[in-house]
Amino acid sequence: MANASFETKYESVCRYLREAALLDSTTSVLSWDERTRMPPGGAEYRAEQITLLAGMVHQKRTDPKLGEQIDELLASSEVTEAPESDPAVTLKRLKRDYDKKTKLPARLVEELARTAVLGQSQWDRARAEDDFDSFAPVLEKVFALKREEADALGYDECRYDALLDDYEPEMTTAEIRTVLGGLRDELVPFLAEIAESKVRPDTSMLERAYPIDRQKNLARELAVRIGFDFDRGRIDETTHPMCAELGAEDCRISTRYDEQFLPSALFSVLHEGGHALYEQGLPTELFGLPLGTSVSLGIHESQSRLWENLVGRSLAFWRGFYPRVQGIFHESLHDVPLERFYQAINTVKPSLIRVEADEATYNLHIMIRFELELALLDEQLSVADLPGAWNDLYRQYLGIEPSGDAEGVLQDVHWSAGLVGYFPTYALGNLYASQFFEQAAADLGPWDESFEEGQFEPLRDWLYEKIHRHGQRYFAENLVQRVTGAPLSHEPLLKHLKGKFGPIYGLHYPPI
Repeated sequence: MANASFETKYESVCRYLREAALLDSTTSVLSWDERTRMPPGGAEYRAEQITLLAGMVHQKRTDPKLGEQIDELLASSEVTEAPESDPAVTLKRLKRDYDKKTKLPARLVEELARTAVLGQSQWDRARAEDDFDSFAPVLEKVFALKREEADALGYDECRYDALLDDYEPEMTTAEIRTVLGGLRDELVPFLAEIAESKVRPDTSMLERAYPIDRQKNLARELAVRIGFDFDRGRIDETTHPMCAELGAEDCRISTRYDEQFLPSALFSVLHEGGHALYEQGLPTELFGLPLGTSVSLGIHESQSRLWENLVGRSLAFWRGFYPRVQGIFHESLHDVPLERFYQAINTVKPSLIRVEADEATYNLHIMIRFELELALLDEQLSVADLPGAWNDLYRQYLGIEPSGDAEGVLQDVHWSAGLVGYFPTYALGNLYASQFFEQAAADLGPWDESFEEGQFEPLRDWLYEKIHRHGQRYFAENLVQRVTGAPLSHEPLLKHLKGKFGPIYGLHYPPI
């Protein structure tokens, strides 16, 4: 009887939270429409819609009765005697989430939701007009609200810990500093060696004419090749490429097309497609519950960076795919041999735009943003001084400076959307990706032949088995240890970078 009673109460809690997820997915639909289809004039009303839904979802997920039911179930013998069972893990994650959410007043949750919609709308205009001053008041409000959120949640060492936990649970700011510091200490001298190399790959062919209608067809074909299921997803166009989960069977990716720069759409589709493969690999029947939800944004980013860089920028991949691309864009690529194209898409060159940065310099973009949002959150940097601080760090880290704020401090949507604490997960994603990829190669053997033949199922299945199907069963740190047998390290990423770019730039690093 006790077991039957437990199952009934447990299923009641799960059903209730699936309803909350259903409501939340409606918000996701509105947010996706906001970023892809909504006319500019719709921002005010959309803000009201999303604010209303955010309040309703928050109310459901912080209902005192829900907290009582979770506590009762956690105290039962079914959990205490089987702490690793699916119900036990689910309830522990639900308890953690409930305790966090109940610290946030509904007023704050709703104001954050409203400000995110209006902030993104204002960011769109400011970026188009290269006008940071018009955006500054919004950013002031965003960071004021995020300080209030961090203080409500509580923290041991710094405010940033409270916000980082939303994206990378159980990780601290101090740990981020340590892992990024270790990466920076080895990455900077490596980049200096590349800069001193006399090799300068020709990238001019990437900026020839690439008709957008053909790019769209190629984007769809590329997504299909890596396994994106168009019965459960689609590709759209937007200012800032993204992946949006709208429901258990509805995952959408978006990209942007540049008629005179082929890599922009090509690699954003691989990147967002990697995110989508993770979402499509989660247990559909557990949608809205911890075991049907991704573990962290760093792990999520590892999937996108793995497909974009470790697969999509590999020589083996292009041995198989380049003849197809060369045929589609014959006018622009007929005179470009494979080796030259491969070197062009893997050129290391300091650049201003994060989403178009090469593998080797990308993490410097993240370190800049991490430092700046820490300073903004702790009020050690004012919003008014942000553009200057941004430009100073770009000169210091990358030796270049934006000509305007649109290619500088206004290039990312994240802060306008209230996503403070998000940026470090991009760098973590690169580290996780390299460590996972190295282990997959050890388990499955060399990739060259299968990638050249367009066979990605073994890698996709490995990722599903090792990562996707577990949902939030393991926190990121434990997942990495479980999958690779080692804690997170920057060494696999450095090994990969040196193995790839050494041969391209004539440096004495062994190929991976």
